[in-house]
Amino acid sequence: MPEEWPASDRMSLVIKQEVFMDIFAYRIMPVIQIEDAADAQPLGEALMAGGLPVAEVTFRTDAAAESIAIMNDIEGFTVGAGTVITPSQVELAIEAGAKFLVSPGLRTDVVREAQLAGRPIIPGAVTPGEIMSAQALGIDTVKFFPAKVFGGPAAISTLAAAFTTMKFIPTGGIDGSTMPDYLKLSCVPAVAGSWVALPHLIAAKDFAAVTAACREALSQVAALA
Repeated sequence: MPEEWPASDRMSLVIKQEVFMDIFAYRIMPVIQIEDAADAQPLGEALMAGGLPVAEVTFRTDAAAESIAIMNDIEGFTVGAGTVITPSQVELAIEAGAKFLVSPGLRTDVVREAQLAGRPIIPGAVTPGEIMSAQALGIDTVKFFPAKVFGGPAAISTLAAAFTTMKFIPTGGIDGSTMPDYLKLSCVPAVAGSWVALPHLIAAKDFAAVTAACREALSQVAALA
């Protein structure tokens, strides 16, 4: 890190490193779609009980911002915002307390808005051109989405051979049966997906099933060590 960087930039980098350590430590990042903000508290507690105190709450529902705010108040829980596709959503997510942001694609104004606010962002990139554009914006970790559609582990491995410093977070079509193939790649610090907290389980308020799914997923991760 160059000494001439402004203090604010150095602090942003420290925050980014700390947040990424938190969300990648478990190698699984639950992707959550919440229809009713009243489910946010018990869902966050269920994830924590299952050993995954982290979640990406997607901006696919009107309950997203309120749910992020509720989860942000859970001690020891790291919550971020997903499906962030506009600068205004960046502002909304940060106001709600999101510690990190995830976008399905690469949009310069969205990335810059997050960076100016000092929030880590993981934009989507699946082609060499998109990855190069991400690097030009100072991004070293991208979302590979939808992973299954764009070639899965084989595609990521091929891209990583050319972009040796880039990290990939695959999501889209990933579950317990496919997760190991991605996590075996050194360029994949974590996978993201909804299989540990499926929407129908949340809607049914079956939070015990969410806890069980998290524990099962983490046992699979442990078996890879």
